[in-house]
Amino acid sequence: MTGFSDLRLTYIGGPTLLIDVAGLHFLTDPTFDPPGGAYTTGPVTLTKIAGPSIDASAIGPIDAILLSHDHHLDNLDRAGRELLPRAARVITTAAGAQRLQGNAIGLEPWQELELPAPGGEILTLTATPAQHGPPVGERGPVIGFVLTKNSDPENAIYISGDTILFEGVEKVIERFPGIRLAVLFMGAAHVPVLPTNITLTADEAVFIAKSLPRAIIVPVHYEGWKHFTESRLQIAQTFAAAGLEHRLLWLPAGQPTTL
Repeated sequence: MTGFSDLRLTYIGGPTLLIDVAGLHFLTDPTFDPPGGAYTTGPVTLTKIAGPSIDASAIGPIDAILLSHDHHLDNLDRAGRELLPRAARVITTAAGAQRLQGNAIGLEPWQELELPAPGGEILTLTATPAQHGPPVGERGPVIGFVLTKNSDPENAIYISGDTILFEGVEKVIERFPGIRLAVLFMGAAHVPVLPTNITLTADEAVFIAKSLPRAIIVPVHYEGWKHFTESRLQIAQTFAAAGLEHRLLWLPAGQPTTL
């Protein structure tokens, strides 16, 4: 489907997705705390209402954790932070890597990192720009990621990270028009201190889907926390209204899906 060999996705919950591709194992934004916790950062308190479908202890070897940002607890909770040393590397923002130290590697948008795969292929990881909400209100740096095989931009996997639709996402589409799998952080998250959504709305995701006509769209980070304002049903209805419901791939929690 994507030009990658042995591509398998396992949705764990929230922003957390296990991606097995070309013999390498990637984990996005690890969140493994049980439900019921309240997490306060500055003036914002987030409430977790669903736990992971897989316990952190059941996660096998991790070649890289793709951490869009380290400073919000719905993207890196307490159990997720404890998992970081188990990975061969944690790839995140430059600011995040300075805070985390250890095995963390910091990338600025458009920086690349080559990862050799067991079969001799080279996976190139490109950090992509992300904007975690409106320009007002500093939310701290966030990145997304694009994975390509042997530097082939025509077969790519895009992981948006926490972002709204802005010119940086449009530049990702321009640079990688052959994206075949787009993992989009959705749910139109909202916090009271900001006037608009801080993650993708369903309408914004429809725009991305129309701009990437070859891509399968995998929604993540749309459930499990109280600050999401658009549910799976609302996302599905918006895509159906646009005639794009066939482009959505809803991953069953905790069950590996081979593409």
